[in-house]
Formats: sequence, C-alpha cells, structure tokens
Amino acid sequence: MAQTEKKGGLLRKSSASKKPLKEKVVLMYDEIFTVRKDPSKCNPRFWEELFLMKVNLEYLEGKLEALDGEELMKIKDNINCLFQHCIQALGEEHPIRVVNALQTLCALIRGVHQKNKSTSGFDIINMLVGFDKAELCMKNLMESLDSLLCAEGSESLKSLCLKLLLCLVTVTDNISQNTILEYVMINSIFEAILQILSSPLSRREHGYDAVVLLALLVNYRKYESVNPYIVKLSIVDDEATLNGMGLVIAQALSEYNRQYKDKEEEHQTGFFSALTNMVGSMFIADADEKISVQTNEAILLALYEAVHLNRNFITVLAQSHPEMGLMTTPTSPIPATPVTPLGTTPPSSDVISSAELPLDADVQTSNLLITFLKYSSIVMQDTKDEHRLHSGKLCLIILTCIAEDQYANAFLHDDNMNFRVNLHRMPMRHRKKAADKNLPCRPLVCAVLDLMVEFIVTHMMKEFPMDLYVRCIQIVHKLLCYQKKCRVRLHYTWRELWSALINLLKFLMSNETVLLAKHNIFTLALMVVNLFNMFITYGDTFLPTPSSYDELYYEIIRMHQNFDNLYSMVLRLSTNAGQWKEPASKVTHALVNIRAIINHFNPKIESYAAVNHISQLSEDQVLEVVRSNYDTLTLKLQDGLDQYERYSEQHKEAAFFKELVRSISINVRKNLAFNTLSQELLLKEFSTIS
Repeated sequence: MAQTEKKGGLLRKSSASKKPLKEKVVLMYDEIFTVRKDPSKCNPRFWEELFLMKVNLEYLEGKLEALDGEELMKIKDNINCLFQHCIQALGEEHPIRVVNALQTLCALIRGVHQKNKSTSGFDIINMLVGFDKAELCMKNLMESLDSLLCAEGSESLKSLCLKLLLCLVTVTDNISQNTILEYVMINSIFEAILQILSSPLSRREHGYDAVVLLALLVNYRKYESVNPYIVKLSIVDDEATLNGMGLVIAQALSEYNRQYKDKEEEHQTGFFSALTNMVGSMFIADADEKISVQTNEAILLALYEAVHLNRNFITVLAQSHPEMGLMTTPTSPIPATPVTPLGTTPPSSDVISSAELPLDADVQTSNLLITFLKYSSIVMQDTKDEHRLHSGKLCLIILTCIAEDQYANAFLHDDNMNFRVNLHRMPMRHRKKAADKNLPCRPLVCAVLDLMVEFIVTHMMKEFPMDLYVRCIQIVHKLLCYQKKCRVRLHYTWRELWSALINLLKFLMSNETVLLAKHNIFTLALMVVNLFNMFITYGDTFLPTPSSYDELYYEIIRMHQNFDNLYSMVLRLSTNAGQWKEPASKVTHALVNIRAIINHFNPKIESYAAVNHISQLSEDQVLEVVRSNYDTLTLKLQDGLDQYERYSEQHKEAAFFKELVRSISINVRKNLAFNTLSQELLLKEFSTIS
C-alpha cells in the first residue's frame, strides 16, 4: 500500500502517478493570498473553518516570504481581514480556535515584518490591520490577550499569549523602532504580568517569559517619551509580586550557576584534566576558557530594571529562601555555601516558594543577592567574550546601584545576616583553589568586596578592561563611604584589597606605553590613590581595630617603591606640555599624604634597624616603629574623599543599554522562532471540541 508523506503542507503519495494533495488549511491560505476579495464571499463559513484547523506555520510564513512588496500590497485587504478575524477568534469559547488564532497572528506578524526589512514600500501596521482600523483592532487584541492572561483558564493558552507578545515586541532588532508597541503602551498589560508573578502556579509556568517581556517593554523609547511600564514598575509595592519577580530571576541565575558548576566538574574529571595534571598547570587558564555556558542577559536586564527603578525591590535581594539545588541534607556538620536558584530557561517548578519548601535547620539559606554574586563571579572571569563582557558590565552596574542604596547597605553590612558565599575564582598558577568548607560566615558586603578584589587581581592583561576596572573601584569606594558615614567597623581582610590595589598600580606603570595608547590610566590611578587616602584619612572610623590601621601603614611602607615609581611617572608627565599633563598632575597632588607617610616612617625604620643592628626588620618590629611615631606625622586634610557622583543611566549608559536590548531582542526572537511555537501539546490539551 502506498505510504503518505507530509511536507510543506503537501500530502504526497509514494506513487508518483498522482499529483500531490494539499492540506485543506494550505488551500485556504492559498485562497487568502491569491483571491483579491474576501474569501468568505464564496464560502460563508470560511473563517469559522479556518480556525478549527491546525495552523501550518511554516507554509504561512513561507507564503508571505515568497511574495514581493507589490504583490503583498495587492492582497493587503485580505491580510487585514485575516488579522481582524484572528482577533475576533480570540474571544471564542472553544480554546482550539483561540490557539489557532494566536498561532496565525504570530506567523502574520513575523512574516509581514520580514518583508518590511527588505522592502520599504509599506508600513507594517498598515499592512497588518490598516491605518483606519489600527487603533480599534490593536485595542481589541490587547484586551483579549489581557483577559486570557488574567483568566482562570488554560495555562497553555497563557503561555501562547506571552509568546505572541514576545513575538510582537521583538519583531524589530531595535524595539524602540517597533511602532506596534505604541499600542502596547496605550493598552497596558502591566497588571496581567504582575498577576502572573504574584501567583505561585502562574509564576511556575510563565514567570520567565513574563519577566523577560516586562524587561523589554520597560526599554521601549525609555529616553524619548514617558513609558507607562517604567512608571508603573517604579511604584509597585506589593510584596507577593516583588518576591515573585525575585524568585523567577533567582531561579534563572541559579540555573546558569548550576550548569556552569556541572560543566566545571565534568571538565575537571575529564581527559583534559588528566592531561593538565601530567604536564603541570601551564595550560590551566586555556582549559578554563572552554568551560562556557550561554549567558542570560535578558534575566540580568530584568534584575537591573527592578533594582534601578523600584526601591521596594531592594528588600527582595535579601529575602531568604532554602538553597536551591540542595535536595538532600548535607552530610557535613558545616553548612554548605549559600548556593542558588535555577534557570536560563523558564523554571519548571517553584522550588523556592516558602509555602512549598519550608526552611530546614540543616539546609543553608540563600537569597537573590548571593545567587547574583555567584553568577557575577562566573561571567566576570572571561571578559574576552563579548556576551560575557556585556554581562560583566551589567553585573557591575547592578552592584553600583546596590552600593548606592542606603537600605541595601544596611543589610549588606548587617552582622546578623552572615552567609558562606562560595564565589567562583579563576584558576591561576600561583594560587590554590579555596576549599568550600574553609569559607567563613560573614556579612554579605564581604562577598561583594571579595568579588571586586578577585576581578582586580585577575584582569591585568593587554586587552585591559578599563571601563570594568573603573566601575569596580567605584563600587568599593561607595561601600567605604557608607562605612565611614555610619561608622561600620567591618571585620574584613583589608590587606587583600590593599595588596590588589597596589598591584594594579604596578601593572599600570609597567604597561604605561601600551595602555596610554588606548586609555587615560590616570583616571583609574587617581581613584586607586584616593581609596588609600580614604583609608588614611577616615580609616580610624571604620577599620575594625587600631591594629588594622597600623597594618595599612605597614603595607604602604612595605610597598613604597610602587608609590615612589608612580610619583616619578606622574611628575614626569605633569611637567611636560602634553595631553596627560592635567590628569597626571591630579595624581601628583593626591599622592601627598602617601608620600608623607613614606618619607616620615622610612628614615625612622632605617634608624631603628641601625641602632639595633638588624639587617631586615620583621613585621612586628616595623609596626612597633609605626605606632611609636604617629605623633610626629603631619598629614594634609583632603576634601571630597567621601563624596561620589551618583549613577545615571540616561546620561552615561544609554548607548550600552540600547545595544544590549537589541542583542536580547534578537536572541529572544531567535528562540521563539525555533522551539517555542509548537502546537502539539496545546492540541492534545484541547483534543475534544464541545
């Protein structure tokens, strides 16, 4: 018996003696695209029948693609008619018609837009709905989608509504050029998105798409006009909604962290690991570069918008939940690191809803901030990759917003909120990997400072990420300003920070010629020197003990050669009439107290060594000299050390966010096109027609 194959809407018999048969839905599409009148005039039940048949997305989009601009304009009325009947079908009682209408709308929007990219002879809104009916049609469409999203009905229908909205939003690379979005601004679906995020069931099924959709809508013409989604997001104060959004973001970031950890473990136990062990660790950095997981800028953008726009969301960062991924009780009596949530993909289960998974005394709690810090520690390792560079920059921008917030600083520095935060550290030949169990429980600000120190230490390279370094130093400065202002004495290993900063200055001097060809290194040098000035001038108000202040002086004296060399370099450039004269002279003036310390204590130390016949003094002996000679040290009071310019997106970051949103839009559209519009499951769910 001849077998039947299906391909591109054709039903072919294996026997070649007969013409291939077309599916009925394909014949109906052909009628829409070839007849220059409403197909229902010949068949009154045409539209009713069309929406009962399974959509052939491939054929429908292909048909639109095959027509040139002129041919498309000839059947504009039919396309308008199809679009309008799709909107009408969204109000039908039976879900099969609604499903098919939603799918058809997706195909129409994508197909017509593809033509618009190559042919500038028509407007996409006119082509889809017609100018005369656009306002009413789009109002009806948005109201129908809003009703479907808020209804008690099928979760599959809600999912398809969100896919259609994502399709609508990302139909252009630059979403601010997508004129259809004007109707999405006028007919807001903001409340529907919030309802999804506040309900555990809806959030589990649709939270990811809802959060990404919101992040994109917030970025529509955000600098050019009043965007209602920005206004509304900035004033949300419902705890369930904000926590729901936080849970979705936490789960997505944690999924990335888990995937990275799995790949890292797989990598370490594999062949390359064995080879590395055989030949030493000379290839360890190259090996690590191969551990890559696709970064998730969309969810990171959502976190940024929430933190930047809504002050109430700051509380969500510290909201405790059981550590995701810990499905069994730890065997060790020492609590595990606050590991974290799941998802570069939509979460499959709301594992962090406290109602569904209560806190257990044996399970380490975590929070969104810890999850985010771990994510940051991974993506900031390799800034050579463009996506990771963008992700790393956005991570630092988010941390900048957090470091400026008074409430965020309060919980960052809270002694009663201690966690083990196991940040990922870049493999380096000269240091061993820290064991998780050796990590102390500390306030969360310590993990932020650890992350900054880690970045400073690991990115001194020829392709120097100057912008990221500046942001990194600014974050440290803002945290110090809070500590000085509130007299918070943080028990932190400040020596690690001081050592990292001095090594950074050393790197800038060693690579002066190469770096000056691309960057103004004096801006960064000035920021680093002023961090030391902050410690020197105000350290007695926020360093944990008097001995910590002594250790600061010890480090400056011990590494005095670096400061001497820096002074020589900036003095040389500030006395020459070149482009670097002014920025170099600023560093010269900023070094006044550091040089005073060096010039005051070094002769005293040399004298002590000579009197006591010691060729090399121990640390304790140097500290003894320092403590006994503070009284005769004279320092200059420097103004403005505890002041900083607050973060401003519009004036400084607009270009970055425009490019980032473009990249996210392309990525979301690509994923929608390939794997999210399959209708098999939907049709199984609605397999009976009542």
